[in-house]
Amino acid sequence: MLWSLALNYLVKSGDLTVIDATGARHHFGIGGQKPKSVIKLHDARLHTKLLYYPDLYLGEAYMDGTLTLEEGSLEDFLTIIATNFAVSKPTIFEKVAEWFSPITQRILQYNPIGLAQKNVAPHYNISDDLYDLMLDKDRHYSCAYFTDPSNSLEQAQQDKLAHIAAKLNIKAGMRVLDIGSGWGGMAMYLAKNFNVDVTGVTLSSEQATKATQRAKDAKLDGKVRFLLKDYRELDGTFDRIVSVGMMEHVGVGHYRELFMKVKSLLTQDGVALFHCIGRLDGQGNTNAWLRKYIFPGGYAPALSEVTKVIEKTDLLMTDIEILRLHYAYTLNEWLKRIRANKAAVVKLYDERFFRMFEFYLISCEMDFRYLSTMVFQMQFTKDVNAVPICRDYMVDGERVLSAPQQILQKVAAV
Repeated sequence: MLWSLALNYLVKSGDLTVIDATGARHHFGIGGQKPKSVIKLHDARLHTKLLYYPDLYLGEAYMDGTLTLEEGSLEDFLTIIATNFAVSKPTIFEKVAEWFSPITQRILQYNPIGLAQKNVAPHYNISDDLYDLMLDKDRHYSCAYFTDPSNSLEQAQQDKLAHIAAKLNIKAGMRVLDIGSGWGGMAMYLAKNFNVDVTGVTLSSEQATKATQRAKDAKLDGKVRFLLKDYRELDGTFDRIVSVGMMEHVGVGHYRELFMKVKSLLTQDGVALFHCIGRLDGQGNTNAWLRKYIFPGGYAPALSEVTKVIEKTDLLMTDIEILRLHYAYTLNEWLKRIRANKAAVVKLYDERFFRMFEFYLISCEMDFRYLSTMVFQMQFTKDVNAVPICRDYMVDGERVLSAPQQILQKVAAV
């Protein structure tokens, strides 16, 4: 069988057994070596589908129950696939896909006003209850910042806010724009800790409604507002612009449009910071399963795809940081919470939906642990003098923001 030959070529480590649709067992890798996984295929069509388009059909088969785990966990199985794929040579199919990548990128990542809102709806407009079961209490649906891998998700998300706020070098009285404001956690944090005026924009009606209510409940509605609007429809200027987890939904063909708009919205001495999932291995395309079921129109860019655009807008890149394993830890925390609340998730949707989210979280965690995915934070300005010339201000500011509340109160009183 061709699929068996392909797996024999790919799997050199780990212990993988595949029971095909006829009941025959096929072994790959090294017997007795961990991780160990035994999977069963219940549909003979998977023999061909998994060979020619595993990016799509592997996830679908797990969702539909036509691929089941007979021994070991989903993490074990996907770890074997990811670790072996990381050291394998590109197949002819992958080489062909790479040749056509510049063309397919523009088609698959076309996100004009209107379609961009439609693309985020399937993921961000689902039940609020699901995110309550999965996320931290402040509802941050982006990579946390683990100063210590043993920290709680809540602590790591608050540390992420402090990390970004310190880089923005915010002063009281400033006007701040949060592009892709989610459920309002970043905007409310900045308004509360820096006494600034914050405008958040989102394409999700569910997020806009929830964030507005949260700001009202926290008595911050006089300082924070959330608009259901595309960033391209904004006017005015802002002293600081922050965007966390939004650029993944823009598309390479719209990067110049994005950064030219940011340039027009930023004051002359303003500072912007973008936090985005990225690729370590150059340009490519979004995994087909992830694009179909989780993030339509989404794409995590290589830094080279971003920097070359910024360089042509007269914006100045003033700081870049790469966060490697932080998202792997974040995804693992979300997975623990989803699994702990499986009955509630299944009640909200069904078993297939639960398996979809489980596959999504674990496969993405594998990308960050073993493959070529990371997160970057990029700071840029219009004026070379807009930020201090040494990064010490970031470290000092973060230490103050991360200090216990009683210390913050003493600092504010001085």
